[in-house]
Amino acid sequence: MTLTARHRTRPLAALGMLLPLALIAACSSGEPAAEASSSAPAAEETANEPSEASSRTPRLAVTYDGGIQVLDAQTLEVLEDFELDGFNRLNGAGDGRHLLVSTTGGFQVLDGGAWAEPHGDHSHYYTADPELTDVMFDAEKPGHAVVHAGRTALFDDGTGEITVFDSGDVADESREVRELATPEAHHGVAVELSDGTLVVSEGTEDARTGIRVLDAEGAEIAASDECPGVHGEAVAADEAVLIGCEDGVLVYKDGEITKVASPDAYGRIGNQAGSEEHTVVLGDYKSDPDAELERPTRVSLTDTATGELTLVDLPASYTFRSLARGDAGEALVLGTDGQIHVIDPATKQLVRSIPVIDAWEEPEEWQSPRPAIFMLDGSAYVTDPANRAIHAVDVETGEVWNTVELDVEPNEINGISGDVEAGSAEHDEAGHSEEEHAEEGHEHSEGEGHDHSEEGHDHEHADEETTPAG
Repeated sequence: MTLTARHRTRPLAALGMLLPLALIAACSSGEPAAEASSSAPAAEETANEPSEASSRTPRLAVTYDGGIQVLDAQTLEVLEDFELDGFNRLNGAGDGRHLLVSTTGGFQVLDGGAWAEPHGDHSHYYTADPELTDVMFDAEKPGHAVVHAGRTALFDDGTGEITVFDSGDVADESREVRELATPEAHHGVAVELSDGTLVVSEGTEDARTGIRVLDAEGAEIAASDECPGVHGEAVAADEAVLIGCEDGVLVYKDGEITKVASPDAYGRIGNQAGSEEHTVVLGDYKSDPDAELERPTRVSLTDTATGELTLVDLPASYTFRSLARGDAGEALVLGTDGQIHVIDPATKQLVRSIPVIDAWEEPEEWQSPRPAIFMLDGSAYVTDPANRAIHAVDVETGEVWNTVELDVEPNEINGISGDVEAGSAEHDEAGHSEEEHAEEGHEHSEGEGHDHSEEGHDHEHADEETTPAG
């Protein structure tokens, strides 16, 4: 199979019994720590006056020691620099506009300042200054934030509390939320599916053992304790959910949980990168249970349709921030040799490697800056802490089409599409009046649908048992 990109948007240039989950409230109002700015992008409701743009304006965010910078994804120009003490992490919010910052006190909402409003057969695009808002989802230890099907699920490792909400309401203080809690706090994860089914990890502070699956009303429909060391998640095609274990993975699909064992007695898969259009999930792979820092050179490919797990050898090691997926489903691994290694998930073969940065070595501490990869609009953005730089790479052609030096040492990276996504605010909430529709010459029939792009989930997770490994 030859991989081809479907589209390009860049202009040329373990133990123990399972305990019941405590349902706190099936549906209640969220209570942010401070007054929230509305997710609707009308000018009077934002902190600064928005401008209409001719096309969408994707943006990036990078953390550094002491703050976060927001960059234009095309020019890599720094648009805003926010001071924020502590070790901060970045998570997608799911609406194409906001990010969630795992920081002291919880998940803080970062407005990327670019969004789209669906309008019949097209969209209108807007930009404004990025803003680190006062909206906060309180958490003792903010952990995983998982986006799927227009819903965002947050997990508090310090309490075991889970908060799920419509992604488009992330900055809206009047949002409705679904709240639950696990029997004991642990470094966990939750994923909500389109029918309200919730896949949630099971464990304690000392050991994570498996998963439970609840229906929309909170009743258990499936469970497994065959997953020592639960860590990380990915959603593949047909809403198959993959959860990493120290001896393989668990796959939940169509009401059933299946264990896919590693070929080694200890074969830890703790970080995954999935694509909701493909059945194969990319994962890391570690086989030395005694290593403090293994520096693995094999990755795993798990087919959620067949239950097949394949290991692929690489010419270099990699870290937990090295995994991503291309627009055509390519499995991408940023190696310590400075290259992006491209694997065809169909043939399970390494098909090419793209040189990007100098060779580097994984630091001893997982919080320390190291090169990271993030996919957005057909391009792979690679951070280069050693040279205080960021590089934009066209995965299809292998061209490094932009490089910019920064005045900070980048650590984490994430971004927003600035486009309509599954979790974007609905058209009726976007601030268009019928008069505006008429002036633009668009006829809208009752109940007209709007296209929403599917959002892929490339999650970066730390291997450490401590938090906030998101």
